[in-house]
Amino acid sequence: MFLHQRRARVAAASAAVTVLALTAACSSGGSGGEENTSGEPAGEITVLTWRTDLVEDGTFDDYVEQFKEKYPDVTDVTIEGLTDYEGEVKTRMNTDEYGDVLAIPGSVTPDQYAQFFEPLGSQEEMAEKYSWINDKSFEGQSYGIPVVGNVQGVVYNTRVWEEAGVTQFPTTPEEFLAGLQAIKDGGIEVAPLYTNYKDGWPLSQWDGWLGAVTADPDWKNALVTSDEPWAEGTDYGVVDGLIYDAVAQDLVEVDPTTTNWEESKRLLGTGEVATMVLGSWAIPQMQAAAQDAGAGAEDIGYMPVPVQVDGKFHAVAGGDYNLGINVNSDNKVTARAWIDWFNEESGYSESQVGLSPLKDGTVPEALASFMEQVELLTLNPAPEGEESLFADIDTASGIVTTDPKFRQDTIDAARSGAKTKEQIFTELNTAWAEGRAEVGD
Repeated sequence: MFLHQRRARVAAASAAVTVLALTAACSSGGSGGEENTSGEPAGEITVLTWRTDLVEDGTFDDYVEQFKEKYPDVTDVTIEGLTDYEGEVKTRMNTDEYGDVLAIPGSVTPDQYAQFFEPLGSQEEMAEKYSWINDKSFEGQSYGIPVVGNVQGVVYNTRVWEEAGVTQFPTTPEEFLAGLQAIKDGGIEVAPLYTNYKDGWPLSQWDGWLGAVTADPDWKNALVTSDEPWAEGTDYGVVDGLIYDAVAQDLVEVDPTTTNWEESKRLLGTGEVATMVLGSWAIPQMQAAAQDAGAGAEDIGYMPVPVQVDGKFHAVAGGDYNLGINVNSDNKVTARAWIDWFNEESGYSESQVGLSPLKDGTVPEALASFMEQVELLTLNPAPEGEESLFADIDTASGIVTTDPKFRQDTIDAARSGAKTKEQIFTELNTAWAEGRAEVGD
């Protein structure tokens, strides 16, 4: 039977749009205050966050008070919640004034980490204490620590799926599509799958399936030597093929160009939308929206990627945003103390019902049953010296997989019938091969 899971995480993930091409300024420190030379946490810092909801509800006020209780010489911690986090931080990084502590934007490539962020320790040393530390490491140095771990899959309305007669997790893309079709054929006004096309960034959430499709922790590393990432049966081939097929078969919202992220949460909760591809972080948001709409939070569930390898489901587990320190900060001591305290003492990951970034952290009860159904997969880092190779090829190819535009193009083609799935994949493979040739093997 489907799992009815409850989460309490309300993160708002955002996808990177373009690769930064910036030069870090080297004038005054990032906080704009006096330099802290005491060697102890003191003075003031500015923390940038994407969690505007936790700023507005006072949660961060509580965090600041607890932090200042531990470090009484800290006079102030200014929290800045940014709605368009990726876009606003990217703009601010054209100067040195981008806070003292911030989540590392996805658009910063590995070879740019040292340009913008203070090293936090050797990759080997940090990996002894934290999981997923490889995500923001380069040439043996770590520049960020994840705040929480997520698993990747599909959030869905269990009532709608069960009323359509689907009571088992789909084990293949074909079964998944058949389930969507059964929902469509049910005679009620429900969008079987919601793309969130207009907001764009949710389309990048499908990347959470990459690696789980083939149960290969090295799928990304292998692509730097391949000219056909979108070949049949590959991770990209299955993911983007399923997107195309769902749209071409009219199994998504009527007009993807008018989708609305905030409204989609209510629609899923009330059963007007059946399914969305999002990380586990989204579950509490959907449950809260369902309750606000007078529906049942218990109808919100989570299913694994609809692919099995050797008879098992797999789910990629990885870190959320990584906290880093502005390399220009005048108060790196206090900035580091905030990061360590936030990850180890604030209780943030527990409150979000996510996996702790600490290797000895406990698994939240709300995720335990889901993880009984899947085999967790952590993606391997790129080999030393090749940390930016995938990003370099991706950029040279012109695809830029961190930009949802290439998936919006796929949806456009599927809606209009202008291109077949095979034509799209041929174009993507050709562009990738040209990017590889330009970068060099």
